[in-house]
Amino acid sequence: MKAIQVTQFGGPEKLVYTDVKDVMPGNGEVCIRLHAAGVNPSDIYTLTGTYAFSIPQLPYTPGLDGAGIVESIGEGVTNVRVGDRVFIASLVQSKSTGTFAQKMVCDANSVHLLPGNVSFEQGAALGVPALTAYRALFHRACLKPGQTVFIHGASGGVGLQVVQMAKSYGAKVIGTASKPEGKKMVQQAGADVVIDHVTEATIEDVLALNDGNGPDVIIEFLANINLETDLKLIAPFGKIVIVGNRGSIEINPRLAMQKECDILATALWNAPKDEYIQGIQGVITMLTSGALRPIIGTTLPLQQASQGFEQLAKGIGNGKLVLTID
Repeated sequence: MKAIQVTQFGGPEKLVYTDVKDVMPGNGEVCIRLHAAGVNPSDIYTLTGTYAFSIPQLPYTPGLDGAGIVESIGEGVTNVRVGDRVFIASLVQSKSTGTFAQKMVCDANSVHLLPGNVSFEQGAALGVPALTAYRALFHRACLKPGQTVFIHGASGGVGLQVVQMAKSYGAKVIGTASKPEGKKMVQQAGADVVIDHVTEATIEDVLALNDGNGPDVIIEFLANINLETDLKLIAPFGKIVIVGNRGSIEINPRLAMQKECDILATALWNAPKDEYIQGIQGVITMLTSGALRPIIGTTLPLQQASQGFEQLAKGIGNGKLVLTID
C-alpha cells in the first residue's frame, strides 16, 4: 500500500510518499481504508524529533486523525463492523500505524462512527482539533450558557470548532481573524461578531461590542503576542485558556491580580482518560445533532503532504487542512 514514511527527523522534505507493508489488525484493533487525513501542528512538531509529547521510533507514518471505511476488525472488537463509515481520533498513547496512508490499524477505542451526512474530509478534521476545542471550553474554561467567549484567532481548524461549540452551548461569541476569507469562515461557523485581531489600542472597541464588559472566556492561540492584551480585555474573574504559543512573553502579573482572572492552559495529551472519553462523547453528540460541522479550508492529495506541512507552518490558509487519499 501507499503511505507517507519518515526515515529521518527534520522538515517537510522528510515526508516520503512510498510503498509500505500492508497492515492487518490484531486483537482489539481495527483496520480502516482511509479516504482523508487531518494535518495538525503537532504532526509538524513530531516530525522534528524534538516534540516532548511524541518522539516516534523511525521509520514511522505520521497522522493522528482520519476518516474512512472499516476494512477488517480484530478479535474482541464490538464498537464497529466491517463497512462502517468511521473517523479516527488516535492520541499518541494509543497504538496507531498513522493516518497518512491508504490503510491504517489502530486501537478500536480510537475509532468512532461517522454520521452519513458528514463527509470523510470533515471526519478527518475532528480528532485533535475537536477534542482540543471541547477541552478548552468545557474542561478548562468550564463554560456556562449565556457567557461571552472571545476567540483570539478563530479562523483555524480548532478556532472554528470552538465557535460552533460555544454557540451550541448558548454563549455569545466574538471571533477575530486577519484576512477577509478567514473572517468569512468565522461568520460561517456562527460567531455573533467577527473583527480584526485585537491590540491594546482596540480594546475599548471590543468592550463596546459587549455593553462595556470584557469577555468571560478568552481562547488564545498566540499567547506570546496576545496574552497581555487578553489580561486587559478579560472580565473580572474571567478565564483565559492558552491553546497555542510560539515563544516567550513578559507580562505584568498585577494585571491578573486586578481582574482576579485565571490564566489556564491546555494540551490534549494531558487529558485524563475520563475527560478524554467525555470529550469524545461530547463531540459525537454535537456532530450527530448538527451543531458541529468542521469547516475545511484546504485539501491536498496525500502525495503533497510536504506542501501541506509547509503551508501550515507558515500560517497560510484558514480552516482545516486535510489530505485526501485515493
